Amino acid sequence: MFNSKRLYIAIGLFFVLVLLEFYLFNRQANFSHGSGTISQNIEITEGAGVKEIGQKLEDTQLVKSKYYFDYYIWKTGSRGKIKAGKYELKGTMTIPEIVQVLSLGEIVSNQTKVTFPEGTSAQGMADILKQKGLDGDAFLADVKSGSGIAANYAFLKDAPQGSNLARLDSARLEGFLFPDTYIFFKDAKPEEIVDRMLQNFDEKLTPKMREDIQRQGKNIFDVVTMASILEKEVQTADDMKIASGIFWDRISVGMPLQSCATIAYVLGREKKQYSVADTRTSSPYNTYINKGLPPGPIDNPGMNSILAAIYPTKTDYNYFLTDPATGKTIFSKTLEEHAANKAKYGL
Repeated sequence: MFNSKRLYIAIGLFFVLVLLEFYLFNRQANFSHGSGTISQNIEITEGAGVKEIGQKLEDTQLVKSKYYFDYYIWKTGSRGKIKAGKYELKGTMTIPEIVQVLSLGEIVSNQTKVTFPEGTSAQGMADILKQKGLDGDAFLADVKSGSGIAANYAFLKDAPQGSNLARLDSARLEGFLFPDTYIFFKDAKPEEIVDRMLQNFDEKLTPKMREDIQRQGKNIFDVVTMASILEKEVQTADDMKIASGIFWDRISVGMPLQSCATIAYVLGREKKQYSVADTRTSSPYNTYINKGLPPGPIDNPGMNSILAAIYPTKTDYNYFLTDPATGKTIFSKTLEEHAANKAKYGL
């Protein structure tokens, strides 16, 4: 009888200890945080498993233990909510807060999600940041000055320095602020935002792309400048590649690009049809009166236009226009065909 009583007590204590351990483990999964105190950029790649993500978070001291992270994901059924992307996290965040960010759903109170559409100018980005409560003016000032960041990125070495090529009216880092969805801390400094976007561009431009640019006898700055024009000229990835082939051909034969996108940039507004006087506006960015590429990018292009600038499609087309009603690109081989298309589409 005595031994049986002791056995029951031992079993009871065992279950109490198990329940206590479970309670503590569950509490750690919900309220513990890592030991890192600075913001870190974390990339979750497509197809990454929960264990791989947990290990990365533990290695970077963003969570106390990968096991707490794994358990929380299992308990809450969040496995399918985590999305591939780039995130900014701090070790002071709890695991539930981190999972909220990684799922790009509800953003924790000290962060804000910011989306920059492809082709947004630096000024446009500054306006978007202001709408999100961030210091857009200081951001724009850092973009124009480079804020000492340019030296950290080799891909910026081709960009003209200072006022070279009359770029006084252009943001120095324009073109390299990769348009994407970001999550920033609400107290993020403007230079941190700029650095994050440049880092994103640096990661998006693969070694193969860099090699192909060099092999073609071009540089990254010129490719991005071309991409920024394509971003505004045409809509689809395929059309961008065809237009890219036309533009590079024009440069090779010494013909002006005659890009309406650059006229819109010079005038500061878009029009259905630009007048002859518009196309004669004095500016180094006016590609109707100046041959070759403009002094620099006119916006911040997305990946489709960058790829099109690197890998143009060779065709027999020499001209193109945009149907104002549908936005569709209409290509033509001869000047006569182009003139007929202009009349057909009321341009």
